[in-house]
Amino acid sequence: MTSDSIPPAEDHLQVHDDVHAGTGFSRLLRRRSPNLRLHARDPSVGSLDRIFDTRNDSEVPRAQPYQRSMTSEDKHYASNTYGVTELRDGFFDAIFLPPEEVSFKYLMKQAELTLPYALRKRDPLSLRSFLPKQWHEAKGVFRRVTTTRSGPRLFKSFLAFFIAYILCLIPRVQERLGPYSYIMVISTIINHPARTLGAQVDGAILTIVGTASGLGWGAFGLWVSTATATARVGYGGILAVFLFIYIFIIACLRTYYIRTYQAVICAGIAISYTCLAEVSGTEVSWSKLLNYGIPWAIGEAISLVICCLLIPDAGARPLAVALHNAFGVMLEGLGLTRLEGVRTRRKLTQTFASMSQAYRDLVLDFSVTLFDPKDIQTLRNLIQGVIRALLSLNSEAMMFEKQTDTPLANLSRDRPILDEIVIDMEGSLRMSQSEEERELIKFVASNLAEPTEQLLLAMKFGLQSCDAVLMDMCGHRLYLGPPKDVSDDVLGSLVKLRKRIMAFSNCQDNVLASKTLPPTYAESTEVVRLFSYCRPVHQAATAIEALLVKVNEMQQRRPKYPKFHLPSYPFWKALHRTNAQVRHDRGGVTAGSYFKSFSDIADIIQKIKAREFQPLPREGDEKTNKGQDTSFATMTADELEDEEGTKKNYMRHEIWGILHRLQGFETRFGLKTAAITSLLSIPAWLPRNHGWWDSHEVWWGVVMAWLIMGPRTGGNIQDLFTRALCAVLGSLWAGLAYGAGNGNRYVIAVFAVIYMLPMIYRYTQSTHPRSGLVGCISFIVVSLAEVFAEGKPSPATVAATHGVAMVVGVVASIIVNWILWPFIARHDLRKAVATMLFYCSIVYRSIVSRYVYYEIGDEPTKEDIQASEILEGRLREGFVRLRQLLGLTRHEVRLRAPFDPLPYSALIDACERFFEYIVTARQASLFYHPHFIRDNTEFAADLLGHRRDAIATILSNLYVLSGALRADRKVPKYLPSASASRKQLLDQMRVLEGELAANGKLSAEEKTEGRKWAQIYSYSYNESLTGCVEQLEELEKFTKAIVGEQGFDCTYTDESW
Repeated sequence: MTSDSIPPAEDHLQVHDDVHAGTGFSRLLRRRSPNLRLHARDPSVGSLDRIFDTRNDSEVPRAQPYQRSMTSEDKHYASNTYGVTELRDGFFDAIFLPPEEVSFKYLMKQAELTLPYALRKRDPLSLRSFLPKQWHEAKGVFRRVTTTRSGPRLFKSFLAFFIAYILCLIPRVQERLGPYSYIMVISTIINHPARTLGAQVDGAILTIVGTASGLGWGAFGLWVSTATATARVGYGGILAVFLFIYIFIIACLRTYYIRTYQAVICAGIAISYTCLAEVSGTEVSWSKLLNYGIPWAIGEAISLVICCLLIPDAGARPLAVALHNAFGVMLEGLGLTRLEGVRTRRKLTQTFASMSQAYRDLVLDFSVTLFDPKDIQTLRNLIQGVIRALLSLNSEAMMFEKQTDTPLANLSRDRPILDEIVIDMEGSLRMSQSEEERELIKFVASNLAEPTEQLLLAMKFGLQSCDAVLMDMCGHRLYLGPPKDVSDDVLGSLVKLRKRIMAFSNCQDNVLASKTLPPTYAESTEVVRLFSYCRPVHQAATAIEALLVKVNEMQQRRPKYPKFHLPSYPFWKALHRTNAQVRHDRGGVTAGSYFKSFSDIADIIQKIKAREFQPLPREGDEKTNKGQDTSFATMTADELEDEEGTKKNYMRHEIWGILHRLQGFETRFGLKTAAITSLLSIPAWLPRNHGWWDSHEVWWGVVMAWLIMGPRTGGNIQDLFTRALCAVLGSLWAGLAYGAGNGNRYVIAVFAVIYMLPMIYRYTQSTHPRSGLVGCISFIVVSLAEVFAEGKPSPATVAATHGVAMVVGVVASIIVNWILWPFIARHDLRKAVATMLFYCSIVYRSIVSRYVYYEIGDEPTKEDIQASEILEGRLREGFVRLRQLLGLTRHEVRLRAPFDPLPYSALIDACERFFEYIVTARQASLFYHPHFIRDNTEFAADLLGHRRDAIATILSNLYVLSGALRADRKVPKYLPSASASRKQLLDQMRVLEGELAANGKLSAEEKTEGRKWAQIYSYSYNESLTGCVEQLEELEKFTKAIVGEQGFDCTYTDESW
């Protein structure tokens, strides 16, 4: 190009660069005007060049590209900004708008619709509803025991107890086993046989190992305390040290590795018995170790035999229940039987997490089933894929109804379509702006109605046939369902589904290729909504097709006899997991699951956190490009490798990690558990207290304190009264049992049946297992101690002293757990929601960078998609745990005012919807590829600032809300407006799309493809990102409702707070 052909703006710029070559031309500030695109600044501001200069003095100024003429929007922008704009590297221009007026009452009314079912019940501490609630629960228990699997499980648990209890009532057996023969009964309660075979064997091994460990360490302590004359003088201190160290270690193990729970619990009971029962500084009675160990082993043998011989379950039934429930929820998710959108979506999310748990339960222990665990793993992934596709269906999405002259209410209901999923075409037509648009909606709806309905019905029949086949293979179809009239022809369902998918796809293509559909049909929102609903339906059908293929393969390879499968879950992962019955018996299922789920999410999030962001250099800066590491420019979901400096400090980092972990809640729980058990044990080592301590077996108070202490459950009024009441009730009933028959052992056995049946059910199957365990142990210990004492001392004295000791242990443990480093559900809920907001920001940033604004040649791979789906599954499980954690706040006492769960429930719901919009945007971005984002450098540069503003506004708001919620600080009144930034981006994209089409730069193939699908995927993609902006505003409102708003005229205040 000659100098004569240089445009005036460049000519002027060239002269300016010659004049100011020493200072360079700033790339950060420039002027705009309608007549001249770029102007040189006045010499008076030339000193700014030295401040903002980013080049070396030796670099040659970069020639500016030719600038196109200004549009009307550019002129409007220039007239309102005085022609000054900014080129930013990593920063964004926030737009602040006046905050919207919000009614606190309206917010709370809106939040009531999001409450989980458990929180819609009456106050659990209300005396008015206590008796009706107990009567209702009693009727429910009777129905479950008599009509469901709960009856056989209760019978197995009670039979093991009753056999051991009767043996202890036989004088000769009691004489041979010694005064602590009731340990045999305690053993059958701790490891009761209402489990699968694999879990029972695993429990027997763990409880015996734990008991042997406690007895061995205690015996070592006894030997040290009497080894020398000096040691005999201070034997109490030596035993206290041994007890404290051992309790501290096993308490830490109990929190670090949940798999060791059964071993640790038994070890704590054994060490308490060894170091506290019949101890002295003169001699050691070693026979007491056998008096404890032999009855414990006999009890384990009784439970194991009953579990193996009486209605054995080798793992097939829990898996069958999980699969059958999953298929039932998926059928609801299809929309054919949908009653409530929010409830169905939450059930789908819960099922997504439950399938992972069911697979883990199968492979944690050995199993004897017709299923190969590898097949179950694949089946789990496919079911979760179907659930993922069903969750993509908008809860407000609507089916299509053929248009006739008959009013909608009078249409035939032969087809199973509910009113809520039928488009109200009359209402839609009334809202339409033109006759052409009304005809277009009728055309699309009438053509897509029947294929969509037929496809949904084929999907329904396919899921039902899969359910029937799997239940037949489990052998539980007669008890669980589905009915016999449901066909198990998986192959026929698969063929029918594939035909429906082909017909559905052909119908869509024919409609899109029809001349009736104009190229710009995207201007009609209703039409695009109809097409956008078809996309997730097609994806769900494809996912169900893959599920049918797998079930058909499993049916073809069905073995004749069940096979034995060894545990196959990775060892180090298995230490943090345990079977379903142990999760129930230990109590605190929700809190433990919550912490583990969020720990797993944190591990995945840590892998996708971006390193320091460095923007890509502009074209033309060749010298800059040479030393630039472009791998930092785009954030990916790949696991980041350690840098060389980090590898050198690996050992130091590991040491720091261990020391830092020792400051966590595990160590604190170990300290407070060791402290309370040691303090309660002090009288055992004082010589003047030996008489009453040993005769009344007060060491059971220490055992109760050990059993009740929980690492992830705090103290509350309900637990305090319930567990103390069960201890009193067990002791009182034992005294009545002995006094009613004057020591008659048959009468005592009858009283045991009446009391222990409901108490065993409470421990093994109800939602209050710990109080049930306290009630069982108190009755067993007191009643058999009275039998052994034979009236000397009196039964009333035995019941009173033993009962008081146990109540003291229960109350002391709850109070210590309440005061010292407590677990407070409402505090952890607030922090957990803040963490989830932060995780959503990381996921949003990762998805936008990896799936939307990626560089050419760096398209998302199959591994990236799989990693995203894994993370999304973890986050869905996280939302389930959040709502469970919210339920725990109902039982906590708050001195200032009752805890209001409404804003938290609404905040969790808004955060979940924000996350779902992100997932939908990721799925749509796989098909929607705007040509000007990567193919046109000039248009991409024009969009760069708007894209950064839209993304950075959302990220900054999420960071602010997350930080304010976690620190419990007020939210600033003014936050950057994400909706305004989003609108600017959409407006600019619309302008560029128009210019791109006007320039004729798209090929015929691209235009055809754009007419067919790009407008549909563009709608889904843009609607998803716009939905993120809408939910962000909801997040801001409810976060302010929780922590408040900065300012003197705060709207988010309420006198009841």
